[in-house]
Amino acid sequence: MINDSDLKHLRRCIELASIALEKGDEPFGSVLVSANGEVLAEDHNHVAGGDHTQHPEFALARWAASNLTPEERSKATVYTSGEHCPMCAAAHGWVGLGRIVYASSSEQLVKWLSEMGVAPSRVRNLSIQDVILDTPIDGPVPELAEQVHQLHRQFHAMRR
Repeated sequence: MINDSDLKHLRRCIELASIALEKGDEPFGSVLVSANGEVLAEDHNHVAGGDHTQHPEFALARWAASNLTPEERSKATVYTSGEHCPMCAAAHGWVGLGRIVYASSSEQLVKWLSEMGVAPSRVRNLSIQDVILDTPIDGPVPELAEQVHQLHRQFHAMRR
């Protein structure tokens, strides 16, 4: 169930995705929040240089592994503009992070990219539940997904 606090953090994820877009990168942003609501870390995509493992969710998982206890990680929430890819979902699971909340789904992204004529990814599109088993997940959020869709339209329009 999405609440006002969730919406606030998801809006920040979309702001971070916009920052990535302004820097010429794919528009994805993520925020790691503690059990008591404190923002612990945030990041956006850094794949424009060619390293396609530089996703914000992966960076937050590594940060959490180095800076939080296993119990703190299990109670933390990762907010993200787009549903985790399989790599990021696996990192989330291996590190033992808690809940995931996303504004737009991988299924939506695949549909949007197809509509824009973008070639499919080499990596299979899997839902988070197909990668990790025991994580509470909420998303997509329709009122925010359209904002994410617009960022992806802008990114791919710039690349043509």
